[in-house]
Amino acid sequence: MAYPFADFKYSDSLVVVGISFCTAIICEAISWVLIYRTNSYNNLRSSIDKASKKLETMKTDSNKIYIKKSKTKKIDRVETSLKESSRDLSLFKFKSGGVVAMVLFVVFGLLNSLFEGKVVAKLPFTPFGLVMKMSHRGLQGTDPTDCSMAFLYFLCSISIRTNLQKFLGFAPPRGAAGAGLFPMPDPKTN
Repeated sequence: MAYPFADFKYSDSLVVVGISFCTAIICEAISWVLIYRTNSYNNLRSSIDKASKKLETMKTDSNKIYIKKSKTKKIDRVETSLKESSRDLSLFKFKSGGVVAMVLFVVFGLLNSLFEGKVVAKLPFTPFGLVMKMSHRGLQGTDPTDCSMAFLYFLCSISIRTNLQKFLGFAPPRGAAGAGLFPMPDPKTN
């Protein structure tokens, strides 16, 4: 495939980064259409923000004075409502996840066919075991600093999409930070 700057030394790397950036924009546009512009998302997000602020003030107040049983019950109720809202938000975001995953798989397949067996970048370090298997995936040769398209696309997708979400204001609310696949365990249950 010939593109305008094919003679440039880093052209393959720039193409992968550019496609990754465009894919991130498309994925965030899909997420905006399916999630971020809806009233139910905005209501969930505002309830999480309010609950996290309320919980934060209750915990700072309880550190200053003697904690009453009623105060700890209120804190527990607010924490429970925050967890439920965070879970609801995760389920709400899940519906666009399938569409976004499909777009990412199509783009990855396209890039894989374009750059199959081709070194797209040189790493400035020698990676260790597992990272070397990922960075050297599908490449011939024994140079451990060779980087395949899959590894570069993976790194770009993660970093660009996360920063784009922060830039556009689509990052998860503060209080929903623990509401991922592996939330922090509740110390009260131990």
